[in-house]
Amino acid sequence: MIAIHPSNGSFSDRWIEYCTNNNIKYKIVNCYESDIIKQLGDCDVLMWHFHQNSPKDILFAKQLIYAVEATGKKVFPNKNTAWHFDDKLGQKYLLEALNVPFVPTYVFYDKKTALNWALATNYPKVFKLRRGAGSANVKLIKSKKEAIKVIKSAFGKGFKNYDKWGSVKERYRKWRLGKTSTLDLMKGLARLFIQPPFSATLGREKGYVYFQDFIPGNDHDIRVIVIGNKAFAIKRMVRKNDFRASGSGHIKYEKELFDPEVISLSFQIHKKLQSQCTAMDFVFDQSQPRVVEISYGFSPEGYDPCPGYWDENLNWHDGPFDPYGWMIEEVLKKNG
Repeated sequence: MIAIHPSNGSFSDRWIEYCTNNNIKYKIVNCYESDIIKQLGDCDVLMWHFHQNSPKDILFAKQLIYAVEATGKKVFPNKNTAWHFDDKLGQKYLLEALNVPFVPTYVFYDKKTALNWALATNYPKVFKLRRGAGSANVKLIKSKKEAIKVIKSAFGKGFKNYDKWGSVKERYRKWRLGKTSTLDLMKGLARLFIQPPFSATLGREKGYVYFQDFIPGNDHDIRVIVIGNKAFAIKRMVRKNDFRASGSGHIKYEKELFDPEVISLSFQIHKKLQSQCTAMDFVFDQSQPRVVEISYGFSPEGYDPCPGYWDENLNWHDGPFDPYGWMIEEVLKKNG
């Protein structure tokens, strides 16, 4: 039996629908309750799409998932899939260790070393915090002066995980484009005065500083998601007068937009990671694809218009598909 933890905006509704339509036994569980291990007693699988901005999930989701996996039960996401989720530091070391073509990345854990590097390197560079999705906590650093300022902050008071002014600007941009509601914009304005719970839970980011090379000439990125032996992709255009594509809301889907070599590379990376589900963001360095970040989670609505998918032999399968069902199939297949 499959245990599913339900949450709004997650994969859970799609999982429940798939199980119902395919006569797969499942039960709803509540991972937030103290007796969750007991709830899982008659289950073989736990599926929980936990979120990086949920205060509760931040506290214990990975620990619970890994504990359940240690008992021999199957989980989604499993450890190989999730340990580096919303952790750019972990992703740097993992992708470098596996020799994945990765945007050159520099991390420092002491102020002096970081400042020496800042004085010697070239600009611009991209500054990021360890956590954040949808281009949150990402800034273009154009000069030594800017780099020194963020380094001093990183080894001083640190940074809040929630950029309140950046969030308001982003919500306003989407509101003008008709991609978000007035209510959402008002929530952003309210958060100028009341920080969101996840930010309070995480506290300040400090004691490290993270930079990536800026790869010029990209007016988009490519996101490829691989689940098992199937892949699908979207092309995300950068914001106007900006360099960031993730979370822009400007998405293109046509099959002809995607280089088969990038799809093939995505399958190779997915296999190296031994992951159940890998979302990879690519930019291009003089036509050579480089990974910027990876994740296991994504917002389902952004991918529903995808016109088809590739199999691992790069054969194209036209028409609607159900990647959330693929997740269940992968777990059940491995469950024997």
